[in-house]
Amino acid sequence: MAKGYLKSPDLLPIPHHKKNIGSLGFGLIWVGMAVVLAAFAIGGSGVQSLPLGWVVAATIVGSVALGFIMTLTGDIGVEHGLSFPVYMRAPFGTVGTHIPSVVRGFVASCWFGVNTFFGASAMNAILATLFGFDNWMVCFFIFAILQVVNTALGMKAIERFADLAAPVIILISGWMYFTLSDQALAQGRSVWSWVESPAAGGAAVTAFMVVIMANMGFWGTLAADMPSLSRFVKAPKMERNWFKRNRSQIAGNLIAYPIVQTFMVVIGAVSYIAVTNYDPVVALQQSATGIILGILLIMIVLAQWSTNTSANLIPAATIFSNVGGPKVPFWAGVAVAGIIGIVVQPWSLFGVIIEILLVVGGILSAICGILISDYYLLRKRRVNVKDLYEAEGQYKYYKGINAAGYIAWIAGGAAAVIFKDYSFIIGFAAGGASYYLLAKYWWFKKYAQAEINDPDDSKYLGITAGNDWIIDLEEEYEPSIAISTAPTEHI
Repeated sequence: MAKGYLKSPDLLPIPHHKKNIGSLGFGLIWVGMAVVLAAFAIGGSGVQSLPLGWVVAATIVGSVALGFIMTLTGDIGVEHGLSFPVYMRAPFGTVGTHIPSVVRGFVASCWFGVNTFFGASAMNAILATLFGFDNWMVCFFIFAILQVVNTALGMKAIERFADLAAPVIILISGWMYFTLSDQALAQGRSVWSWVESPAAGGAAVTAFMVVIMANMGFWGTLAADMPSLSRFVKAPKMERNWFKRNRSQIAGNLIAYPIVQTFMVVIGAVSYIAVTNYDPVVALQQSATGIILGILLIMIVLAQWSTNTSANLIPAATIFSNVGGPKVPFWAGVAVAGIIGIVVQPWSLFGVIIEILLVVGGILSAICGILISDYYLLRKRRVNVKDLYEAEGQYKYYKGINAAGYIAWIAGGAAAVIFKDYSFIIGFAAGGASYYLLAKYWWFKKYAQAEINDPDDSKYLGITAGNDWIIDLEEEYEPSIAISTAPTEHI
């Protein structure tokens, strides 16, 4: 590969003065992201065996737990300004980062296609009602292009869209809840006590855990690459307290996300109780017409748009830009993600895509464990950032691959697939634990890591030590003393 291929301008660390998302902004982004049909499905399936109160409790447990994991991985972006695929060069290698990253990028691109399909269907219904235009395929391409352009314009454009969409989504969601509740009561069903087929004993415990895992599994893929989003989040310099440093993240991941996720699950549950269909759009179409139905459909469009830009297109574009190097800027990565989302034909393969994506999501849970193990337990948050951008630096390992990362990923992913009912927890724990043991007692004995051997805060901490990482795109690589003592490559 050409020298400097790791130094794509769009993947350089984000300096402190360019972090432009505060607590409110990040919270509003989450309001838009969390409104997706999968959340409705969790609620609808949950009340088939559990009362709504228990479904809510399980959703809160799962959302708060995952929100904490997101904040842990997100500190990589907050502290060092690094994106997910760039930091993945540490636990997987400068070349090894590409396979797990591309898997995540493909998943995000597919979700972009699925959400675009739903949004385009709603857009088509609006145009058909108002103007008699009925061609959802045209709407699909128009909607896809609008989202791609919005994302390619950068993070500020995305935040501005979230500021617009979030209040509308909140207001309409509240209206949906009360309307559906009234429909259920009209049939003699109290939304907080009705259960289709009540589970008892061990079956109830299993049903409770399934709801927890469903909530964690769906957003687990975003937990892995949260740094790609969090690197734009504001944080105070010289702040050593983890909670204070990540307060903007906490506002989104541990407050806004659990609240909105729980509310969406409740809407799906109430919809199922009202008309035995978890999709509130289907439920409300039976009673809403004209302007009211149009407003509802607008919410669906805005929600899918907001979700896609932040949760799907940004991560995918960052990953594809990392694979392509300087020749593939961020906007080109956005275009690649959009093309993949269209090529998979979500309108005809929806059922298959969802099943595949959920399985892959379980496999990716192991990466969350590996990231946390590498960043917190082994490197103690210290990173030799300069070498992440050097083909011949300490993260080259064996031909660009960290074998400890791959073995741990395979072990964690396999465990997640075998124990599907507890996939996220099992994959997370197995991946993290196996990586820690393999890296600490085997791999890093062979390949010295400067920040581990010399844990100097001033050299290897980011904003905690007041550092802004500046990568010289033209600078030639000169091995440091700590790295030059590493053994010759071999496994």
